[in-house]
Amino acid sequence: MVLISAGETSGEMYAARLAAALIARTGAQLFGLGSERMRAAGVDVVADYHSMAVVGIFEVIAKLPAVWRNWRRMEKEAARRKPQLAILVDSPGFNLGLGRRLRKQGIPVIYFIGPQVWAWRRGRVKTIRRLVQRILVIVPFEEKIYRDAGVPADFVGHPLADVVAATATRDEFAARHGIDANRKIVVLLPGSRIGEMQRHMPILLDACRRLDRDLSPEFVLAATPGLAAQAAKDCEASGVKIRVVTGETYNALAAADCALVSSGTATVECALLGTPMVVFYRVSRPSALVMRFMLRTPFIAMANLIAGKRVVPELVQDDFTAVNVETEARRLLTEPAARDEMRVGLAEVRQKLGGGGAIERAADIIASALADLRLDKTRTGN
Repeated sequence: MVLISAGETSGEMYAARLAAALIARTGAQLFGLGSERMRAAGVDVVADYHSMAVVGIFEVIAKLPAVWRNWRRMEKEAARRKPQLAILVDSPGFNLGLGRRLRKQGIPVIYFIGPQVWAWRRGRVKTIRRLVQRILVIVPFEEKIYRDAGVPADFVGHPLADVVAATATRDEFAARHGIDANRKIVVLLPGSRIGEMQRHMPILLDACRRLDRDLSPEFVLAATPGLAAQAAKDCEASGVKIRVVTGETYNALAAADCALVSSGTATVECALLGTPMVVFYRVSRPSALVMRFMLRTPFIAMANLIAGKRVVPELVQDDFTAVNVETEARRLLTEPAARDEMRVGLAEVRQKLGGGGAIERAADIIASALADLRLDKTRTGN
């Protein structure tokens, strides 16, 4: 019996693949926190993370009751089912609290996709060292950071390297959506959460209006299914022709001359596809004030962090304005040399992310740990 916990959409995507690989290797029964993807992978989902999904420090406060309910539910289920091992996937705000509760029950913990202690809240590494048996990281420079801190760590590669690929050519994508492939294509990724959409869309739409005045590119918004209706409503009210597509994010990005991307997983997807991008992000002002004192990194875009230099422009908080978005996007749309230079930098990032097989490597490590635990149990007779 194995417990697995993923506290948000991106983490569940990886957790579901990891669960399927682990079941195939070991035949283990898995239960935990997740949603539909993990159910489809064979996990008995006993708590759903959607009730506590939120972005921002102060925004979390309203979700604390849901967080506590899910902690309590997972704690009770762990006590009842007595798993041999727990796998915590990303979501440190929830999973480290869960880890503390599991440690009290003597359940060994492996962490997959480690908390970004290099970016902020570095004190967490002490907690991780105390709670975690091993940590599996997907960003290359994290392995040394954790090992230097006394946490057994392995870089397994980035799971997206296996799945990010277009299934249609630019011409095929354009024809399917009534787009003129001879014009520049700008793809918008405003974020996968409603709060991100609400903060980002007004500025993005204003930037699109500015670009549309003389460049008249084709605009495409790649939306998550749950936000597609709201995205379409916002785009219709903007006065700019913007096509909203779902289920074709990779095709849209592969076809794009430029992407306007909310900081997060999508920036890694752009890097893997070699798509020139402008990265942006905004949280509420109180959250921004706190984060300003907590952040310990010169960049927020993963492409820049992995490269160790500025490969893509970042527009954060007050720098995220329609004028700035327009300026950066215009440069990429009108200057081939700028696009080519960025693609060279993104190729370097792609190379550092590994050549695929991250989930399989993680599953092998966890299966080996599980076998060792079973062997120890047999030897001790417990």
